[in-house]
Amino acid sequence: MLSSSFTSKRHSMNVMNKKILALLLSGACLALVSCSSKTPTAPADRQAPNKAEPAVKPAADEPKVLLPPSPGISQRPAVREFIADMSRKHGFSTAELTRAFDEAGIVPSILDAMAKPYEAKPWHAYRKLFLTEKRINGGREFMSLNAAALAKAKSRYGVPPEMVTAIIGVESAYGFRPGKYRVIDSLSTLAFDYPRRASFFRSELEQFLLLCREEGMDYLTPLGSYAGAMGMPQFMPSSYRKLAADGDGDGKRDIWNNPADAIASVANYFAKNGWHSGEPIAVPARISGDGYQSVVSTKNPKPTHTLGQLASLGVTPEEPVSGGQKAGLVQLAGETGPDYWITFHNFSVIMRYNHSPLYAMAAYELTREW
Repeated sequence: MLSSSFTSKRHSMNVMNKKILALLLSGACLALVSCSSKTPTAPADRQAPNKAEPAVKPAADEPKVLLPPSPGISQRPAVREFIADMSRKHGFSTAELTRAFDEAGIVPSILDAMAKPYEAKPWHAYRKLFLTEKRINGGREFMSLNAAALAKAKSRYGVPPEMVTAIIGVESAYGFRPGKYRVIDSLSTLAFDYPRRASFFRSELEQFLLLCREEGMDYLTPLGSYAGAMGMPQFMPSSYRKLAADGDGDGKRDIWNNPADAIASVANYFAKNGWHSGEPIAVPARISGDGYQSVVSTKNPKPTHTLGQLASLGVTPEEPVSGGQKAGLVQLAGETGPDYWITFHNFSVIMRYNHSPLYAMAAYELTREW
């Protein structure tokens, strides 16, 4: 009995060992097959070089589109009134707009952004947002890639390539950050949940719907900023309808994807707002005494004085200025004290794009880097 039992056990162990061996061999074969099916990786010194990346690009973790948490505002009384107005004034289908606002919604983060705009920062902090190495290099790259379109715009509108490029750089990082909100959500949020400027944004929402109808765009497709500004130049809908331009003659005004159209649109905007070709924009100022206080501004430096008049008040340019243009004086908050700049008519034209001297100065300083 003992011998028979031992024999039986040894037989069982042999069978088990064979099964284990078979399983191990099978696993090894599978591993070999798996390895052989992968594409071989070239040694580090033989890999193809990466394509050059743009100097300014979106952050990898940025969502492409920010959708409202709870869409569907068509039954709000104010929205229903707006839809009725659009139908009466412009012949829109009530059912069509109701379907659009069934998909539109209020985005709380837009209201948060409106409460703390970049322009509320002091100049020395605001400047650092835009006068970066990446944005400066991105501008050089943009001008190189779009030299022909920029030259054409200068010839047609009289606006230099550096100025157009700076605006597109400040507004959308040369098209890489044109906005991630649906425009209908941005404008609806501000038209119906932002009482302080509801009238303005309701008008822009009206212009947006008209624009979509004219350009054959779906109401829910265009993307823009939290304030409803669109494309590379960040045009509001009213500006798009009036001033967007076809830069390459293809019959379209695509400011999202076509740099030629974006360039022509910015140049046209400046030309229509009175840009004076060849005239200065601003120069650093030297201050003495306290007479300058009667003309200095921190918000809207109006070019109403001659350089001689400013000099009599203790304000002189630190750089040569040609011509007899009228000038103003702006004070900005520098890191170690006030910065003073003498500003001219063209500085005021930049401020028509964005009503902030910080914005105008950031755009101008970018042009000085190229």
